[in-house]
Amino acid sequence: MVKEAERSNPNEAKKVMCSQCDRIMEHHAKGMCYSCYKKLWKPKKIICKSCGRKRFHKAFGLCPGCHTRLHHYDKTLAYNAKKYHGIEFAFYREVTKECDNCGFNKIVQIHHLNGNTRDNSKNNAVGLCPNCHKMIHMYQFYEEIKEKLSKKGFDVSVVHPTNYVNRREKD
Repeated sequence: MVKEAERSNPNEAKKVMCSQCDRIMEHHAKGMCYSCYKKLWKPKKIICKSCGRKRFHKAFGLCPGCHTRLHHYDKTLAYNAKKYHGIEFAFYREVTKECDNCGFNKIVQIHHLNGNTRDNSKNNAVGLCPNCHKMIHMYQFYEEIKEKLSKKGFDVSVVHPTNYVNRREKD
């Protein structure tokens, strides 16, 4: 039997004598306070339905990583778009729908044509696949990418491959 302590306020949580630490604390579960119960409780290990590995159970028969990937991926993307690029998720989705250079649509990154990552105007932000994104930053290939983007109607007068080229031109 759990010994219950007196409550001065009828709206406060029930307080009990913790069976582990013998302190009068708010009741959590099994006659223990929260901190003692947390020390004893471990989540059940399962075989994840998605990845097949033996991991702690999160929800729906999934491990925490697969659960986040399958059920909260858009929330994570929206948060990161706002945090790292300072743009709304709808605009991020629109820009990264497909590579504006080659049409690849599996993995697309944002590239700022003028190099200013704070300038998120529609005519400055373009979606590029990792391959084209790397090429636009390389001195050997940026003219090729620049030419293709200009044919598609982008203002490429401000495009530069990297800061390296800018430094070289000043010398």
